[in-house]
Amino acid sequence: MSLKTKPTNQTPADFTDAIDDPKRRDDCLRLLTIFEEEVGAPAVMWGDAIIGFGTYHYIYKSGRECDWMLAGFSPRKRNISLYIMSGFEGVEDIMSRLGKHKTGKSCLYINKLADIDEAALRELIQRSLTYLKATYETTPA
Repeated sequence: MSLKTKPTNQTPADFTDAIDDPKRRDDCLRLLTIFEEEVGAPAVMWGDAIIGFGTYHYIYKSGRECDWMLAGFSPRKRNISLYIMSGFEGVEDIMSRLGKHKTGKSCLYINKLADIDEAALRELIQRSLTYLKATYETTPA
């Protein structure tokens, strides 16, 4: 069994250029910069709607293996989903400073970039990367 969502040849620039809402498009262009700077890896499309950065190699308890993005985001109809792969346990100090958001297991949902504190987001990405790099085989290392 393998993951359905994998890196594609679509360019993140083509994807972001096709976002109809100009404010959402501007937010995504800013997120591209933030994630590239923090992860230190270029943007790659994962599937048809996720922009991911870097990879890590994950082995499930069942023995199944996969490669997945270190971090990423996707503009959805209702919000922008930010993928913070380590989740949000133990980062309450950052989350309290982040601003208006909701969370899932490893998804951070924001309505617009203006709702959150960019410095706190950058810190959250770095905290997640530190955990992932200490726990898994990652690229970039």
